[in-house]
Amino acid sequence: MKRLTRTLAAAALALGLQWAQAGVLPGPLVTPAWLADNLDKVQVVDVRSNPKTYTSAPEIETDKAGKKTVVEAGGHIAGSRLIDMKTMRTERRIGEQNVKYMIPEKDVFEKAVQAAGIDAGKPIVLVPLGTEAADVDDALRVYWQFKVYGEDQIAVLDGGMAQWALDGRALSTDAAAARTGNWKAVADRSARYFAGSDEVAKAIAGKSATLVDARDARQYHGLGKRDYVYAYGHLEGARLYSPDLLLKSANGVVSFMSPATYKGLMSAQGIDPAAPAITYCNSGHLSSGPWFVLSELLGNSRASLYDGSLHQWTLEKRSLVGAVPLN
Repeated sequence: MKRLTRTLAAAALALGLQWAQAGVLPGPLVTPAWLADNLDKVQVVDVRSNPKTYTSAPEIETDKAGKKTVVEAGGHIAGSRLIDMKTMRTERRIGEQNVKYMIPEKDVFEKAVQAAGIDAGKPIVLVPLGTEAADVDDALRVYWQFKVYGEDQIAVLDGGMAQWALDGRALSTDAAAARTGNWKAVADRSARYFAGSDEVAKAIAGKSATLVDARDARQYHGLGKRDYVYAYGHLEGARLYSPDLLLKSANGVVSFMSPATYKGLMSAQGIDPAAPAITYCNSGHLSSGPWFVLSELLGNSRASLYDGSLHQWTLEKRSLVGAVPLN
């Protein structure tokens, strides 16, 4: 336990130094209050799987006691750019298979980011809707892709647009202005952040990394699956870290918990937060959550994400385990 504490402390120190050297951004997460005070220093980029929410007004209810709750999140911070999640993932040929939902090639990703009007040389703050884990994972997935291609000046708005609106801050429902940015993919750090099927197979055979399953318990135990996953169960030896352990919820807003809470939750699930880890899910979406926690919030430099996840694994006819018969 003392060794784990020392390792985590060293990782946290290294992470703090990284962000201290980064300049404007205080860390991988920023609060609405911080963003409101620093709007002129960053590029605000909304990440939406449903772009219509970018121009729709939020709905907030107030009860008799004056308590406000976000019913529907919508709108955006004036001047923000818009990333449509459909432009962020693609089908790629890997071996003999056409694998969906993958990170685009470096030049394709660069063009998609430029098409959203994002520039080089100015820190980026990604803004999710902030009402559920799935929409936060959209932003975390985009964050991971930026990291793969060399962007370190990037953070996520904790609480997203939902918290921004709940705080009564000004927002817009105007359409995104067409603009081409000049952002550049300055590196390919796949070796650090990306795991493929062969790396996963080696981790299983050698028990060299903890496999972290980011799906819900029903799918982990084989009681259900997505239609683009072709077998039931989970990767051999995988530990479950389900979406309900990613965020806390209050007043219709989801937000992150403390590093200490995540360390405790990871340990309770049998996951050493300082050890090598590969996160996965069905398609590389939900797995962005525990990857972000391990890598960015807990400073684990040996955490990577299996991009193809179980879609690719089962497409390649590799086996799963642990499916409980459903009678």
